[in-house]
Amino acid sequence: MKKIFSISLLLFVTAVAFSQNKSDPEGFLKGRPAKEQLVTDSSGILTEDQIQALEYKLDAFNDSTSTQIAVVIIPTLGENEIADYGVKLFRAWGVGTKEHNNGVLLLIAKDERKLNITTGYGVEGALPDITCKEIIDEVIVPKFKDNDFYRGIDDGTDAIMQAVKGEYTAPEGYGESKHHYSLFLRILFWIIGIIVLLILMKTGLLWPLLNIATSIVFSSGGSSSGGGGFSGFGGGSSGGGGASGSW
Repeated sequence: MKKIFSISLLLFVTAVAFSQNKSDPEGFLKGRPAKEQLVTDSSGILTEDQIQALEYKLDAFNDSTSTQIAVVIIPTLGENEIADYGVKLFRAWGVGTKEHNNGVLLLIAKDERKLNITTGYGVEGALPDITCKEIIDEVIVPKFKDNDFYRGIDDGTDAIMQAVKGEYTAPEGYGESKHHYSLFLRILFWIIGIIVLLILMKTGLLWPLLNIATSIVFSSGGSSSGGGGFSGFGGGSSGGGGASGSW
C-alpha cells in the first residue's frame, strides 16, 4: 500500500511539473528575469550583434520617451495562445512605467510561426489594435516570410516607435541616474589613465604610452555612444490591447 502511494505521488508530481512546463515553457511567467533587457531571444534566431543593435535602439527610445518596447522571442508557446501568453508575460515583467503604463511587447514564437504585439493601457490611443495589426501584416510578416527576422523586428519596432512617438515625454530626471553613473566611470577612467601616462612618461616607456593613449581614445569614444544601458522594467500593465499574426 505504501509503495502504491509513493508511485501515485510521484506520478502526480510529474504530471504537475509537465503541465507547468507546457503552460510556461521558458519559465518567463514566474516574474522578471534576473537579467532585465529589452531584447530577449531564447530561440537563437538573432545573432549577438543583432540583439545588441536592437537593444541599443530601444534603450535610446526608452531614455528619450520613457516608453519601453520589449522584444521577446521564444522557441514555442507550449499550450498557450499567443495573445494570452503575451498579456501574461507583459504583466509578469511589468513592461513600461507604472505611472503611465506605456509599454509595448513584441512577442515572437518561432516554432508556431506566430507573433503578437501587446500594448499597455497608456499607449492604446497612439497604438490601437488596427495599427498593431497593420504593423504585423505589412511591415514584419513580409520580412519573416523571407527568413529575415532581424529586418522584420528592426522595421517593426521602428514602426511602433513612430506610432507612439510624442505620446509621452520622459518624466523629469528619468534615466539620469544611470547616465550620471556612466559619466562618473568615464571621469574615473580618465583620471586613472592620466596617472598611468605620467608614470610611463617618467620611466621613458614611450610606445606603451602611445598604445595606452590610443586605447583610452577608442574606449572613451565607444562608451559615449549609447543609451547608457537598460535599467529595468518599470512595473507597467496591459489590458490586452494589441494584435496577432503569423507567417
